[in-house]
Amino acid sequence: MNAMIKQAVDHWHYVAPLLSKPENEEDFHTLVEALDELLDTVGDDESHPLMGLIHQLGDLVSDYENEHLPMPKGDGRAALAFLMEQHGLGQSDLAEVATQSVISEILSGKRQLNIRHIKALSERFNVSADTFF
Repeated sequence: MNAMIKQAVDHWHYVAPLLSKPENEEDFHTLVEALDELLDTVGDDESHPLMGLIHQLGDLVSDYENEHLPMPKGDGRAALAFLMEQHGLGQSDLAEVATQSVISEILSGKRQLNIRHIKALSERFNVSADTFF
């Protein structure tokens, strides 16, 4: 048996959970935690040997989210509220977008998102600007 294959067989029970499609919410959260830990370890080093694993995990997480946690249809305010909830953020956590009071007015419908807000939000959450239209 090829030495690389033997190593893969010997360690598969450790690696398989990271490379398998999540079947339920618990599997999904396990992948998200692993992805977060890997991103903390690797940082911005695109040439890091673990970057391939990060991309694989990212694809699995993204596929699960698209199937089980789709973005709601609606206006930008609903998308913003959804993203804030999913990321556990409060109004003051979006200082790079606007002040807490402006975020409050947007969420309450007293103010509309402007182009600057939408650009900052799409960068913050790594989503298309279309999400907020």
